[in-house]
Amino acid sequence: MGQAAETAPQIPFSYRDDSRVPDFPDDRPILIFDGECVFCSGFARFLLRHDRDKRFRFLAAQTLLGEALYAHYGIKSDDYESNILLDGGRAYFKSDGLIRMLAYLGSPWSLGKAGWIVPRGLRDFFYDVIARNRIRWFGRRESCYRPSPEEADRFLQ
Repeated sequence: MGQAAETAPQIPFSYRDDSRVPDFPDDRPILIFDGECVFCSGFARFLLRHDRDKRFRFLAAQTLLGEALYAHYGIKSDDYESNILLDGGRAYFKSDGLIRMLAYLGSPWSLGKAGWIVPRGLRDFFYDVIARNRIRWFGRRESCYRPSPEEADRFLQ
C-alpha cells in the first residue's frame, strides 16, 4: 500500500470530490475488506456478531465502490493487504483501523484500545506479516463474501 495514503494528512470526506467514487452513505463507520479472503471476511463476520449497536457498515473491496475507494487512497485494485476503515470521512489503515474498530465494540474487545501504546511501526509490522500471508494461511473464497439476508442492510454494494 502506498505510504502516502497512510501517513499524509487527510481532508475529511475527500472522496466526495473524487469523480471516480460514486455517492454512498457515509454517516457510519465502514469497513472495506477483501471479500475473497477467508480471514478478512471472517473478521467482517466477527464485527457483525460483536457490533451490538450495529454501527458498522461493510463493503467488499471487489465491488465498484470498494475499488474506487481503494484507488482514491492509492491502493492497487489487486492488492487488498489492508482493510480500510472509513470513519468520520477519514480513512484508517492497517493497525490504526483495527484498533479503532475494536474500540467501538463492547468489553472485552474494546480493551484492544491499549494497542495505541505500541508504536505504529511495530503494530504495522505484525499487521503486514499477517496481511502478506493471509491467503496462504487461511485461503481464498471462490466468490466474494455474501451477507445473509439478515445482514444485507449493513452492506454497501
